Amino acid sequence: MVGGQAWVVLDMVSIGRGGKRLHFAGGESLTMSRTTVLWAARRISPRQARRR
Repeated sequence: MVGGQAWVVLDMVSIGRGGKRLHFAGGESLTMSRTTVLWAARRISPRQARRR
């Protein structure tokens, strides 16, 4: 969350020199170099069994 708002990543693209570009649901993008530190969390744990 940034400023109390959750950001949902739609796509991640590799760019030159080990960088990544994240594209978010709201149309924003973030370009990270290989030295960028980014902390992220999931809304739902992937370890929990899904109910059907």
